[in-house]
Amino acid sequence: MDSATHSPLQNVSIVIKNSRIGGLTDADGKFSIVADRNAQIITFSFTGYKSSTRKLSQNPTQELIIFLSKSYTELEDVIVNAKRGKYHNKNNPAVDLIRQVIANKSKNGPGAFAYSSYEQYEKTRIFSDGPWGNITQNFILKKLHFFFENTDSTIVPGKSLNSIYLQEVLSENYFRKEPEKFKKLIIAQKSVDYGKYVDMKGISGALHFLYDDINIYDNTITAFTIQFTSPISNIAPSLYMYFIRDTIIENGTKIVKLYFTPRNPEDLLFRGTLYITLDGNYAVARIELGVSKHANLNYVRNFQLKQNFEKDSGQRYHLSESDMVAFLSPFPKSAGFFGERKISILHFSDSAFSDNLFRGPTLDSLPFSSHQSDQYWNENRPDSLSKSEIKTYVNADSLLKLRTYNRLMDWASLYFVGYKSAGMFDIGPLRTFYSFNTVEGQRLQFGGRTNEKLSSRFFADGYIGYGFKDERFKYKLSGSYSFNNHSIYKFPFNYIQASYLHDLKNPGQEDIFSNGNSFLTSFSRGYNSNWLYSDIFRLSYVHEYESHLSYILSTKYWRQQPAGTLYYVNGPYPTKLDTIPQITTGEISLSIRWAPNEQFFENKAARRNIVNTYPVFIFQYSKGIKGLYGGEYNYDAFHFELFKRIPISPLGFSDVRLSASYLAGTLPFPLLIIHPANKSYFYSYYSYNLMNVEEFVSDHYAGLNIDHYFNGFFFNKIPLLKKLRLREVIAAKILYGGLRDENNPNYNPNQMLFPTTNGVISTFNLDRIPYVEASIGIYNIFSFLRIDLIKRFTYTSNPNISTLGLLFSSNFNF
Repeated sequence: MDSATHSPLQNVSIVIKNSRIGGLTDADGKFSIVADRNAQIITFSFTGYKSSTRKLSQNPTQELIIFLSKSYTELEDVIVNAKRGKYHNKNNPAVDLIRQVIANKSKNGPGAFAYSSYEQYEKTRIFSDGPWGNITQNFILKKLHFFFENTDSTIVPGKSLNSIYLQEVLSENYFRKEPEKFKKLIIAQKSVDYGKYVDMKGISGALHFLYDDINIYDNTITAFTIQFTSPISNIAPSLYMYFIRDTIIENGTKIVKLYFTPRNPEDLLFRGTLYITLDGNYAVARIELGVSKHANLNYVRNFQLKQNFEKDSGQRYHLSESDMVAFLSPFPKSAGFFGERKISILHFSDSAFSDNLFRGPTLDSLPFSSHQSDQYWNENRPDSLSKSEIKTYVNADSLLKLRTYNRLMDWASLYFVGYKSAGMFDIGPLRTFYSFNTVEGQRLQFGGRTNEKLSSRFFADGYIGYGFKDERFKYKLSGSYSFNNHSIYKFPFNYIQASYLHDLKNPGQEDIFSNGNSFLTSFSRGYNSNWLYSDIFRLSYVHEYESHLSYILSTKYWRQQPAGTLYYVNGPYPTKLDTIPQITTGEISLSIRWAPNEQFFENKAARRNIVNTYPVFIFQYSKGIKGLYGGEYNYDAFHFELFKRIPISPLGFSDVRLSASYLAGTLPFPLLIIHPANKSYFYSYYSYNLMNVEEFVSDHYAGLNIDHYFNGFFFNKIPLLKKLRLREVIAAKILYGGLRDENNPNYNPNQMLFPTTNGVISTFNLDRIPYVEASIGIYNIFSFLRIDLIKRFTYTSNPNISTLGLLFSSNFNF
């Protein structure tokens, strides 16, 4: 090994002195020599290193670890003066070559074959890089020392990394070009398991999302949620510079070694080397790429990708190996994590096969894929596991048996998730235990839920709270039965649930059943005095399929009573005032949601989506029935929603949300569509940030929300902002709606009056002008903070509104 970096040295010459016995080290620096008892001295020599000799003992077998130090020769100074010429695409042989590669993309790459099938082996590892030796001296972590002693020095030269995660997947893959169809069947999968406190399935999905399959032939490539323009995309010659470095011959084929780099070093583009065949295909035979240290990748400090391609029987090249290594850390010089994902393509074939193979979901797995024997893995892995990899599995099993580990993860769950285990119950969420508002004053709340220790089919959760100003108790209780015998918080859902809630909420709050009373949401801008006491009973059946299509059948009873300064008053005004104490409705509803290829994290509290480029569709129909549960009104409500992340490389990406609703029926304003407002100091993606509570009502509307993230496209060109790794974002929310005359008290004298604040009407219908607010913001401040300056452009004459606001939010983005 190198004495400075401890990296292995290949092809070191080994000779037994005064004999003809010798050899060379392999790629891992290992060697084996067999000699007789007369052997006394062994010599090691390597170009650029000082030779080393060792005296051998008389033991029958000996193990040696040899460190070679570099040999330096002092040279005289050489001064080279060079002036870089201006780069041009015109008459540039390197650009001419890359244009040939682009022109021939259709007959190369994964989609070039009418049919293709192959076996794929994936191995994903995570390594920690930090001073773990000092940390494990802590009396709490001392028993976990073995976990931090599983080191591997082969991944990154000069670094001894601790292996903490390993996942292996063996799959059969099938592709058909016309009509295009892909199928992945997992036949074996294995990973470390850190128990109930860690969502291993979510981690697996997140890692696959971060370490996405990279196809160099795509115009845009996603790596760590960031969109990069490929060096062989159609527009690549406008963004990259290309230089021919060498021409080599491999297996009888001429190959050009082509270096590429961004024209602007600060742009989110790759740099590296392409190996292009000169056999008429102009295919990629090999690629090595990474990013510039100037690129603003936030937590991703560096990553490298190497891919090799093999020629098939039809003289086309297909991917055979892929190796991606990345380093992630919160700060530039802090400890962090290294991740590696290796892919091996085995038994590739372009022969046609039956279309019956595409039946079922695109991603499927055999029932016993997670339970394949060790013998099966030993026989089917392309390479055997190293000692470090084997120990990674062993360490995870050992951790689960330690009380210290389970106790530590229990308290960590309280901090990060908000729930604390107490046998068969989980206490929480912690953030709701104390809050305050204008109606309740200070509020105390205590809640919890059952877990799978009590039952894997029956689940209950609830809370009880008390407001010291209104001197009223609030509570919620729900019970669920799971038909698929696992937690109702884990994919896929299949359960029936009955819930009853009595609590205080704002009109227009999106999810009346959410635990919205938290300490942070207590802080609000302005004076928020319009509230509702709600009594809601809901019976729901929730069913989710492996395809991520789901539906909810439900029926609901809702009694609402105005609170604070909100009153329900019938017209005509001002000759007659009739205060209504409450409104009751009864409805049935159907909600359908489809999120193809959805990925998410799951924990005790909920599950959180990992946003990808696939759309999410939601459709909901609700039918209000007069007389059902004492309901007073008939109505039909339709709602549609579409969310899509749109990559616009190299200008970042846009999150676009389209929504529309139509409400049929003659209804008072509390039952109309009350557009959600945000009065907190934290930016909301879903609510209107400069709208007052209950400011606008509609019976039909269409809305468009756009958040565009530039990923530092402009800031990277400003030295100070680039150094701070700041990024820019713009956003707009546009709402166009209306109110039919029968639901508008200005035209229907028998309709309930709109509310007033200090004697002035404070609720309005959207007229012919849409509500518009837009913002410019900076995110990635200290790697997680976002600040938005928001401007309201329409309905600025409404009373008690703000036309300008500065809001905060957290934003974790790679």
